[in-house]
Amino acid sequence: MTATSTPAPATTTRTPRPRAVLRACGGPRYAVALAVDALGTGLLRPFLLLYGVTVLGLSASATGLAMTAGIVVGLLSTPAVGRWLDRGARSTVVAASMLVRVLGVAVLVATPAGRVWPFAAAALLLGIGNQAWPAAHAALVATIAHGRERDTALAAGRALRNAGLGVGALLAMACLAGGTSALRALAAVTGLAYLAAAGLAWSVRVRADREPARPAAPAGHEDAPPRMRALLAANVVYVFCLNVPEIALPLVLLTQLHASPVWSAVIFVANTVLVVTLQVPVTVLMSRYARRTALAVAGAVLAASYAGFLAVTSLAGGEGGGWAAPAVAAVSVVCTLGEIVYAGSATALVTALAPPRVLGRTLARFELSTGFGLAVSPAALTALAPHGPAALWGTLAGATLLSAAAVAAERDAEEPAQGVQ
Repeated sequence: MTATSTPAPATTTRTPRPRAVLRACGGPRYAVALAVDALGTGLLRPFLLLYGVTVLGLSASATGLAMTAGIVVGLLSTPAVGRWLDRGARSTVVAASMLVRVLGVAVLVATPAGRVWPFAAAALLLGIGNQAWPAAHAALVATIAHGRERDTALAAGRALRNAGLGVGALLAMACLAGGTSALRALAAVTGLAYLAAAGLAWSVRVRADREPARPAAPAGHEDAPPRMRALLAANVVYVFCLNVPEIALPLVLLTQLHASPVWSAVIFVANTVLVVTLQVPVTVLMSRYARRTALAVAGAVLAASYAGFLAVTSLAGGEGGGWAAPAVAAVSVVCTLGEIVYAGSATALVTALAPPRVLGRTLARFELSTGFGLAVSPAALTALAPHGPAALWGTLAGATLLSAAAVAAERDAEEPAQGVQ
């Protein structure tokens, strides 16, 4: 089908019905494609490093370098994805992001033991597909749905993706007992999952009508107004929250509090469950506020959680076996709530602010800032942690509060007051 990206008239906020949300997500076939794609990513992504080391016999350093190069090149490909989207493509770009990963898995399975360059090529293709998908998906949803229905559809897609990632990771863990043959089979199944998802996504056939040409804007201002640049810069700091449960908290629990590794697993599972179950309800709840206000609130909640981690780890010292580890787990719930509000408002705000003629490029820039934050956060978190709780959590809290203040300071003429759109 063909859809336009013209904003719908403002309407009073109400909770969308499940059928409306499903339609806004692209329909049942597209929802299945999202689930299958997420399942495939969950099967492979956490174990790509393990595949390179155990199945192919590569060194950990070479494997990690190849994976990093894939992520970096994937980020560099996002501007081209944005330009493709701005030519009207929607479901085609989503399907292409999945097909690129099919090719990546095929190269991975065909890589002989001890050969690093084919593995690097596979990681490169997987990185391109992984980085192209978020902007393409957001543009497709923005073409079908408008206003708060679009926001809820984006939130529902994220919840569904997190569920698929979690299930895929659990299935992959179950395959570890089978050794290298099981890991090869796991990679093959992942490729088939991506192929099925690409077919389903392409069958939706969504395009956006291109807007008539407009007078050229001044150089440097055609794609992102200044307020968008400030938002993208703040997003780099916000996105650190996504790596806190996976990197910062396990590092602190194990090296500073000397707690059982079980606590890291508990926090990770709780984070996944909360995101899956609360993403849509919290997004609907926050829809009574302006999107920018919701994003500023997310920053305040995240900063409060970082302050909570600072208080717990400072008071506990090296005693993680008593009250400290449960306290960290409790504070992590606050951090997850901040993550949920952030995820439900950030993409929605960018989509609402972007001029329709450059929606693709704007979303690509947003995903570039997200990818950059995700790429640098592991190095930043691991560099700050050895210098003590104040260096890690104090820096995160201060930077996030500054980013939230910068977000709140902007005013958008396009965004109505609370309770509408």
